[in-house]
Parts: sequence; structure tokens; C-alpha cells
Amino acid sequence: MTTSQKSILGHLRTTFLRGIGVIVPVVLTYWVFRFLLNWVDGILSPAFEEVIGRHIPGLGFAAMIVLILVVGLLTRNLAGRLFLAWLEDLVRTIPFVRSVYGAIKDLVGSFATGGKGRTFRLVVLTEFPRKGIFAIGFVTNVMVYTTPEGRRYELFNVYIPSPPNPTAGFLSLIPKEEAVVLNITVEEGLKLVLSGGIIVPGEVTSRTASESEFPLDTTKTS
Repeated sequence: MTTSQKSILGHLRTTFLRGIGVIVPVVLTYWVFRFLLNWVDGILSPAFEEVIGRHIPGLGFAAMIVLILVVGLLTRNLAGRLFLAWLEDLVRTIPFVRSVYGAIKDLVGSFATGGKGRTFRLVVLTEFPRKGIFAIGFVTNVMVYTTPEGRRYELFNVYIPSPPNPTAGFLSLIPKEEAVVLNITVEEGLKLVLSGGIIVPGEVTSRTASESEFPLDTTKTS
């Protein structure tokens, strides 16, 4: 094979890989949003089909958007907040449902921007699932454990997400003095984890975290 032929093949390979780099993200994004659209649409569509008598694609999705907006509007006035608070208290009276609802609400709040209290605060490096293997985790809170002998431990509550689904993961309790706090933002940490390590925020270093970044929260929820 001549030098010119190798050069042509090299250009073709580079062009092909660049094409893949553009097309694959577009196709995967389209597939994900199509799946979500069909899933949301399927929640309310059966009810509309019973009333209308035929299936209208996207009607259930549009109704879900309207429902979300209505609930959002309820949170903007006192009467709506009182009603939603009453509804939440009603849900929390059911033993098993109370635990599931509380956990899901706190987890969703962790991913919501501008959340108060229960949000990802720090990005840490922890040895998981065994020593010698490291994983990226996110500090969600701080708790205190006191042994029967009176010894006191301050622990980081570290959530370790499992890509590509961030709502599935593991909770690890790490002594604060053993946690390696990384000098990257939560957004950079999420990109690193959810991309499977493809998106790397440059050189990662450790740093010392200030007390204001992880105030001790002793609030107990029922």
C-alpha cells in the first residue's frame, strides 16, 4: 500500500469517526426522549381513550405537562401549599408508602437545582466496592454516630450513583477525616460519572472542605 493510499484511508477513517461522534449522540438523545415521551404519554392516554374513544398521540403527554404546571401553580399560593401539605401528611400516615415516598422525594430533591438542605454538596473519592478500587461519590449530608462506649464519629453520607441511571446507587458512610474531597464542582462530578468516565474535568486534585460546606443537619423526618 502506497503512502497516498494510506493517507486517503486515514482521512476516511477520521471522517467516519467524526461522523459517528455527531450521529450517535443525536440518535441516542432522540431515543431517550422518545422513550420518555411514550412512557409519560402512556400514563394518562388510556383515560382519554376511554372518554374520546380513540388514541391521540401525545395527548397524555400534554395532559401531564398541564398537570405539572397546575401543581406548580398550587405551590405559589397559601391555599395550594396547605392542600399539598395535607396531601403529603396523608401519604406519610401509610407505613410502607411513607418510607418509599420520603426516600424518593429526598433523592429527587438532590438532583433538583436550587434545592435546600438535601442536595449534593461535595464530590469525594472513596474506596468502593473494596480497598484499592476508587469511586466518585457525592456528599448529601453529615450524621453523627455514637458508640455504646461514648465514642463519637462524624460521618459523611456519600451517595455513589450507578451510571447511566443516577437514581440507582449506593449509600456509604465515611468518616469525615478519611474522605478525600475533590476540587471539582458537583456538575463536573455528575458529568464524569454519568458519561462513564468519558468526560473528565482535567486534572483532579484534592482539597480541604470548609465547615460551611457540610453543616451538621440533625433534622429528623417522620
